[in-house]
This record gives sequence, structure tokens and C-alpha cells, in this order.
Amino acid sequence: MTSTQAPIGSPFGYRSTAREVAAAGKVAGKTVVVTGGYSGIGTETVRALAGEGARVIVGARRTGQAHEVLDGFEGDITILELDLSDSASIDSFAQALAGETDHIDILINNAAIMASPLARDARGYEAQFATNHLGHFQLTARLWPLILAAAPGARVVTLSSIGHRLQGLDLDDPNFERRDYDKWLAYGQAKSANALFALQLDKLGEPKGVRAFAVHPGGIATPLQRHLTMDEQRAMGWYDEEGNVHEAFKSTEEGASTSVWCATSPLLEGMGGVYCEDCDIAKPADPENPRAGGVWPHVRDEGLSEALWRKSEEMTGVSFPG
Repeated sequence: MTSTQAPIGSPFGYRSTAREVAAAGKVAGKTVVVTGGYSGIGTETVRALAGEGARVIVGARRTGQAHEVLDGFEGDITILELDLSDSASIDSFAQALAGETDHIDILINNAAIMASPLARDARGYEAQFATNHLGHFQLTARLWPLILAAAPGARVVTLSSIGHRLQGLDLDDPNFERRDYDKWLAYGQAKSANALFALQLDKLGEPKGVRAFAVHPGGIATPLQRHLTMDEQRAMGWYDEEGNVHEAFKSTEEGASTSVWCATSPLLEGMGGVYCEDCDIAKPADPENPRAGGVWPHVRDEGLSEALWRKSEEMTGVSFPG
């Protein structure tokens, strides 16, 4: 049963770091898969979990860069090639992963692109929706037998964003073929889809001992902003005129903490299907203060999550085993 969308009184919060959270969880000996675990908060997610004794397998589009970043880290880390915009690459990654392990305790769907110019994958699908949502949908389906092998107790964590407030989800035109492309509307669509995916996945997984969570990591200065000019970021208040990042932004270590909390916290045992931020289950958003965080009603809509699931199966040609 989907858990109540309300804070539960976590001992961690806005400025907690991923390593602090991981140290309080039981991660030693667990097998964890992290997509995009060599850039931004993905790097700190891997550092924290591997440093506390987990075996971490990283899916990386640029494996050479991943080795440059991760090879000096403490712990057991394996890097495998994965391009979430390429369905064949996803299947190859899943096959390679099955040769590395017979189970997955934790899957963290972390990789993403944001506010990119209009681009399409080989199928003609809009890139942000294809990479951020459809790629992780197909990946999770391909890894589902390995996740079930770790049940009960396995978890899937999918990164959403405060950007889900932009909504934009149009299941009749997810690829902007009949509406003008807007990079932020497309991002809002993809991040809404990430949260809705976690909601529906938890309904599928709970009877089998697998729980799913959606995460807003917070505002963090990372390579995710690569498609934005500094002028755009100043206009949004992220940087001042001297190039200093806003004081409310988190460090990458802090930004990775909620992913790690959802993946490891004993407080979440028996819970799932919720949207989390600042190392706790989020409260409902305030429409009068939309930048203050919280979860918007459309990503808690079970009818919409079911419709998105059917659309995702149709677009990828992939269904979850069983």
C-alpha cells in the first residue's frame, strides 16, 4: 500500500551529507546500481555507498571519464557502459550486469539531462523524456529479475526534481510533435514522469518485497546545468552578478543525501511510493510559494501513473516480467 505523503521526522535534513546518511544505514555487503554515478550528485552517491561497504556498479555513458573520476575512490566499484537514450545499450548493460551479480539490493536511477535544446533519439522520441524517464523505465524492467532476487527489502530510487511543478506531461504528445518545444516544459514532463514511475512501480513491487521512492535532491550547482548560459542562471537567481552560487544551494555531498536516505534508511522499512526531499518524505507543495519545495498533486495521481505506465510500455516495447 502506498505510504502517506507526509514527513516522518527523519533525524537528517537539508544540510546532511550522503556519507552521514549512509553511515546510519545498513549498506555493507549490499549490491547497488547507480546510473550516471560519475558526475554531480551521482559521484557523491557512489562515494558514500562504496565508502560504507556496498558494492556499487555504475552505469556510465562515458566510461573513460567515469574511470578518471571514480578509480581513486574507496570501496568496490565497477563501471559498465550505459547510454539511457539507446535501447540497445540498455539491454547490453543489463546483460553485462547479470554477469556481474545475481541480485540488486538497490537501484538508483540518478542520471539525467536538463533543459536541453530539442533533440530526439533514434526512435524520434524527445531526448529529455527518452533519457530521464523511458531509459530508466526500460532499465528497471530489464533489471527486475535481479531486483526481485534481493527481495524482500530491495529498493528502487528514482530522481525527480522540484521541476516536476512545471508539469507539462502530455501523454498524447510526449515528443512535442504537435506543440511547440519548450525546454523547461519538457524537463517538467520528464521529472513528473520520474515521480509517477516511482508511484506505480511501488504498487507493482510491494507484493513482491520491493519498494520504490522518488527524490528531489535540492538545488545544486552541477554539470546538469551544462545547457544553460550563466545569464539564464543569474536570471533565475541561482548566481549573483559576481558568479557566486546562491547560499541556499546544496553542495554535491548534501545533494546526494536524500537519494542515499531513500536507499538505506531503516525508517522507510515497510514504506514506499512517496516523493522525498531533504532526507524526509515531502509535504504537499504550497501553490502560493511554488519554489519552496513539496510535492504537487499531479504526481500523486494513481490514474495518471497507470496511464503513463501503459504509454511507457507502448513507447519502449518493454513490459516488466510477470
